[in-house]
Amino acid sequence: MAFEGLSSRLQEITRKLRGKARISESDLKEVLREVKLALLEADVNYKVVKDFIKVIEEKALGQDVLKSLTPGQQVIKIVKDELTQLLGGEESRISFSSNPPTVIMLAGLQGSGKTTTAGKLANLIRKQGKNPLLVACDVYRPAAIKQLQVVGKQLNIPVYANEETKDVTLIAKQAMNTAISKLNDVVILDTAGRLHIDEELMQELKDLKASVKPHEILLVVDSMTGQDAVNVAEHFNQDLGIDGIVLTKLDGDTRGGGALSVKKVTGKPIKFAATGEKLSDIEVFSPERMTSRILGMGDVLSIIEKAEEAFDEEEAIKLEKKMKKQKFDLEDYLTQLRQVKKMGSFSSILKMLPGVGSALKNAQVDDKEFDKIEAIICSMTKEERHDPKILNGSRRLRIAKGSGTSVQDINKFINSFEMTQKMMKKMTNDKGAMKKMMSKMTGQSKFDMNDLDDYR
Repeated sequence: MAFEGLSSRLQEITRKLRGKARISESDLKEVLREVKLALLEADVNYKVVKDFIKVIEEKALGQDVLKSLTPGQQVIKIVKDELTQLLGGEESRISFSSNPPTVIMLAGLQGSGKTTTAGKLANLIRKQGKNPLLVACDVYRPAAIKQLQVVGKQLNIPVYANEETKDVTLIAKQAMNTAISKLNDVVILDTAGRLHIDEELMQELKDLKASVKPHEILLVVDSMTGQDAVNVAEHFNQDLGIDGIVLTKLDGDTRGGGALSVKKVTGKPIKFAATGEKLSDIEVFSPERMTSRILGMGDVLSIIEKAEEAFDEEEAIKLEKKMKKQKFDLEDYLTQLRQVKKMGSFSSILKMLPGVGSALKNAQVDDKEFDKIEAIICSMTKEERHDPKILNGSRRLRIAKGSGTSVQDINKFINSFEMTQKMMKKMTNDKGAMKKMMSKMTGQSKFDMNDLDDYR
């Protein structure tokens, strides 16, 4: 995950600070030296690091922080606030035109993930009640138009393409007319990837901008390119003038420092972050939430939002009734498992929990195990799902063959499910149990995985 190296280093520094009742000026300088090294190792721009450390030092020394009753906590707060400012301070969203359609133009280097991002963005915008149209303006890359059409088909979002011309300005104008006639209130232009030193292709973007007058020009930046991400953003902003940045592949980069530098260097906000391969893996970039994740303070709000999107309200009501009646079976388990999978990888969700992500950073969480469980349940009859107690040896052998697993896997899963039933039984009988669990998970007290033993 992005910022992994930086996150572990900064979390170690904050742990040291929390344990200190007093901090001297020399202690502060040592802490800042460690923060500086952590940022440089994460590939953050040197000038950005220098300014960042200078601001923290001035604030820590200028506010009598070292003489306060909780100097460690005060320094942590300053680091958190400044890191949030470095990432942009506040969320920056798309400003939709009062006279639709709103035109969004995506630009960036080859291989930065523009086409996939176009689909992800259209999907996210549609959830806000908009009716987007994707436009294939990449007329150079082989199969680029086909790729966008496949993405559009997967999402059930219309795609406008004209393979008879390479005039992207003409294509964009035709798409605008189509959007007006089909009542599409957002038009997303997927342009060809280009190098920032390619004057001919950069001129094409300038011509497109002058002709269509997009309301938003978003630069798609691959966060794995490190410092080059800063150079790319700087050049595109100078030549074209961008309104915001979309960071892609944030799930694959362990450093991510280039991404931390982009806002400071260009002055343009990071508006979206693509966090995985699925077409649903994109979110509005929140500097405050990202800072909390980096410092190991969790991001419970994002988990709640992901859950609200993934979980069906009617199913939740049914499940609550079944839990009260203690009739939770494998059919319900399968429904919940599939909804949890919609939220993303289990390891990424764990990292958003306060105190849990850092505690489990070395734990191996294999999401394929969920696929195995799903295969096991799907290989059962309805009768077996409703009453697992009837699973004798021959039934378990049949299920193992049908799911491509072993009888040992079946036994292990059934034992785990029975433990889950016991947990739910205790939690429905003990009204304070759920409250206790939630208070720990939301950071009101330290979450300890051993607390699960209370429900076994």
